[in-house]
Amino acid sequence: MTKGVAITGMGIISAIGNSVEENFHSLIENKIGISRISNISTVHADVIKVGEIKKTNDELIAELELNSDNNFSRTAMIGTLAAKQAVENAGITNINEFRTGLISATSVGGMDMTEKHYYDYFEKPELVKYITCHDGGDVAEKIAEELGLKGMVSTISTACSSAANSIMLGARLIKTGKLDRVIVGGADALSKFTINGFKTLMILSDDYNKPFDNNRKGLNLGEAAAFLVLESDEIVEKQNKKVLARVSGYGNANDAFHQTASSENGDGAYLAMKKAFEVSGLKPSQIDYINVHGTATPNNDLSEGRALRRIYEDKKVPDFSSTKPFTGHTLAAAAAIEAVYSVLSIQNNVVYPNLNFETQMEEFDLTPQTSLKNTTIEHVLSNSFGFGGNCSTLIFSKS
Repeated sequence: MTKGVAITGMGIISAIGNSVEENFHSLIENKIGISRISNISTVHADVIKVGEIKKTNDELIAELELNSDNNFSRTAMIGTLAAKQAVENAGITNINEFRTGLISATSVGGMDMTEKHYYDYFEKPELVKYITCHDGGDVAEKIAEELGLKGMVSTISTACSSAANSIMLGARLIKTGKLDRVIVGGADALSKFTINGFKTLMILSDDYNKPFDNNRKGLNLGEAAAFLVLESDEIVEKQNKKVLARVSGYGNANDAFHQTASSENGDGAYLAMKKAFEVSGLKPSQIDYINVHGTATPNNDLSEGRALRRIYEDKKVPDFSSTKPFTGHTLAAAAAIEAVYSVLSIQNNVVYPNLNFETQMEEFDLTPQTSLKNTTIEHVLSNSFGFGGNCSTLIFSKS
């Protein structure tokens, strides 16, 4: 097994908490964040449930102490909050002391601001400043500016695997000696665009999502942001830093099966997991917990389940669960918040419950863990799959 890249800080804001501690307590106390929509005016408000952060934009502005004339999108604000938490948690006081980069993932970007001002841009010149925040790259630039970071800044947008690829790239930049420290993660806020888009795809549930259940109806959208601080062993040793866990394996693949559907045989998922094991040097039998992508759509759970069966063949699949019944599917932020949950699983030796599960899928003999389980956790595998066949897998290990 390779030593992996050190994780020294984490920050998160989601529907189940505004900090790492709040998120963990919600996970172990079955406090879900799925509810009716309250921050967005939409015709679907009484039809679907979402994982919404119960903070208004005005409250976020006040918390970040932004000027009243700022042009921060909601995605940029929650991303900045999570990134600041991660930097503080890592004990960083001089962000530019070492070669430091930021790789932020998003799929929605500043869509919420575009929706709000689009029809007024040409009539009210004072609103033109909001045009720039539409671009996904603006989120990363805003976060970097608030952190005072002057190094490499980049954005990744590979649909729902975006944050996994952000973490993967950050780890590779450190392993190859390109950077000493990388802040990695992702952020996505809810918007009418995503709600309407997923409604059109007919994969939204009108009830609580039920991953890997035979009677699953679809997903609940969510919004969240999470960032991790990755640092080289040289920094860890020089500053005698506490290592929360390590990114020991990673892999991505694209099966190019369909624009919005995964291969029914799980080809991309299988290849991503296989590559992650090769990078880590671990065997599938050494994984103690799998945080599955588990969106509760008919296609995803079938595809991921078959990929797991291919990886483990006729052997027992480790304890697995989806945490999306707690948070909803947070799109580009999903792999980042689930990375935080994976590290917390290792630190606290717990497997989270796959809520709402009732009936095993008829296609294979796989049953998720349905209650909180205390057990020794040294290695966690976390899957994230996105539209366009973008499949990514991360493996986190005890330091």
